[in-house]
Parts: sequence; C-alpha cells; structure tokens
Amino acid sequence: MTEHDEGGEQVSAGTPMETPAVPDAAIPELVIISGMSGAGRSTAAKCLEDLGWFVVDNLPPALIPTMVELGARSQGNVARIAVVVDVRGRRFFDNLRESLAELESKNVTRRIVFLESSDEALVRRFESVRRPHPLQGDGRIVDGIAAERDLLRELRGDADLVIDTSSLNVHELRAKMDASFAGEEEPELRATVMSFGFKYGLPVDADLVVDMRFLPNPHWVPELRQYTGLNEEVAAYVFNQPGAKEFLDRYAEMLQLIAAGYRREGKRYVTIAVGCTGGKHRSVAMSEKLAARLASEGVETVIVHRDMGRE
Repeated sequence: MTEHDEGGEQVSAGTPMETPAVPDAAIPELVIISGMSGAGRSTAAKCLEDLGWFVVDNLPPALIPTMVELGARSQGNVARIAVVVDVRGRRFFDNLRESLAELESKNVTRRIVFLESSDEALVRRFESVRRPHPLQGDGRIVDGIAAERDLLRELRGDADLVIDTSSLNVHELRAKMDASFAGEEEPELRATVMSFGFKYGLPVDADLVVDMRFLPNPHWVPELRQYTGLNEEVAAYVFNQPGAKEFLDRYAEMLQLIAAGYRREGKRYVTIAVGCTGGKHRSVAMSEKLAARLASEGVETVIVHRDMGRE
C-alpha cells in the first residue's frame, strides 16, 4: 500500500524514511572517563563540564554510539561529549567493547581517561565516607577493589591518559585535567616528564621508565648533597659524568621515533618517568634536560618532580 506526499511522490506506508547521513565534520569529540571507584571520576567529569563539555554520568556503554549520534545531529550545539563509565553499570559493562568497536567503525575520535589509585588510598577514601565498595558484596573493601581492578584491566590498557590520584587532592586532579583539556586546540602530543625516586615506588601512570642510577650519586658529594637537580652545580656534576650526555642524546632520539608512532596511533599523552634513588638529584637534572629537548622538537611538555623535597 502506498500514500502520496504533498509533492505527489509515492511513499510506502509503514516504512520509515531514511535518516540522512551525518557528515564527519559534525561528529562530536568523545572522551570516556573510567577507572577505579574512589579514584576521582566525578571530579574529572566535573572539570570537563566546567570546560564546556556535555557530560553524561553512568551511561550504559551500549548507548554511547547513540549519544554520539544525537550530538552529531545537534547542529553543533554538542561538539564535545564526556561519558562516565564505571562498574555501577556492571550489568551493561560487557557491552563496552562492542560500543568502542562501533565508534571506531564510524570514525569517531574518542579518548579514554582512566583514573587510577593505590589500594591503600582507595581503602582510606572508602573508610572516610563510610561507604562500601560497589563490588565488595559481603566481603571487605579490598575484595571489591581487587574485583574492580580485574574487571577494568583491559580498559586500563586501552586508555589514552592514565592519572594516578593516590597522592593528589581535588585541586591537583583538576589541574591535571585542565592541563590536558583546557586548550582550544588539542596539540598533537603532550608529554609529562616525571622525576621520581625508586625508593618511593614506580609511578603507576608511567608509559616509559628510565633509570639514572647508572650515574654517580651527587648525594655522596658533601657540597652538593643539600641541593637538588635544579641547582646548576648539581646538573653540571651529573652531565659531566661519562655516559650522561650520550644517554640524553640517544634517548631523545629514540623518543622521536616513539612520538611519531604515538601520533600515528592517535595517542595524545605520554608520561615519561625518570628515576634515581631518591628522586632528588640525577633524575631531576635529567628530566629538566629531557623536557627541554622534547619542547624544542615541538612536543608540549610538562615537568613534574614527584619526590623532590620528600626526603
């Protein structure tokens, strides 16, 4: 059976009209915020909301492509969408992989931000608010944390940006989010060069780790011990050691290859951790030089001295 529209053309009754294709230029930018419960997902989402993103909390993953399509049809009113995905919707969580594959097939630019934190920090946070972990059931908080880590392991591996909030307060987390998303134009690649001390543990959000303990330690030079790697005399001591300048040159050259690969793969953030024993002398001096080298090559660079002043 057919009907006629006002222009006289035949239209099949009961058959929906085809929806016009959405041009690629109209597809909104998408950020998926996930991570450990208690690690700061809500703070990260609020930060993006303050930056003008359209934020949806606890959206079932199967609906993410639909949300992107609605944004694409908003005539530019919704250009950036942030979706919080977590284990509260665990019945739907298995759909996430399918949704990500669908987004990729539609050429949707998406980034995954994963909020991480140590077990000790998460336990303290849950105990401070006297709330159970969403996955602990009849067990302990640590049981829920372990179950969540197992559930999120694959997603964490796919993350474009991992933020370890173990030692961050709310303001410091917001500063990290601002540094990553506040710009009008996203740079091709942003690098965080982080000095640290091995005796305080490896940074869990590091993509690359290098060890400066092959160089003599200025700690054992009495006139340098009190200073840090920011001091000119300490830096000169470090880079006058055999192998220091050669390491900087060769590692910077290797990072050029890695950065080119990251750009091809669409990775926008990299954290390079530079370690020594206490995170005070050698790692600080090398981080400063390495960050300057990266910046001179067009990589937007942030320097963080995680453990300096901790001794």
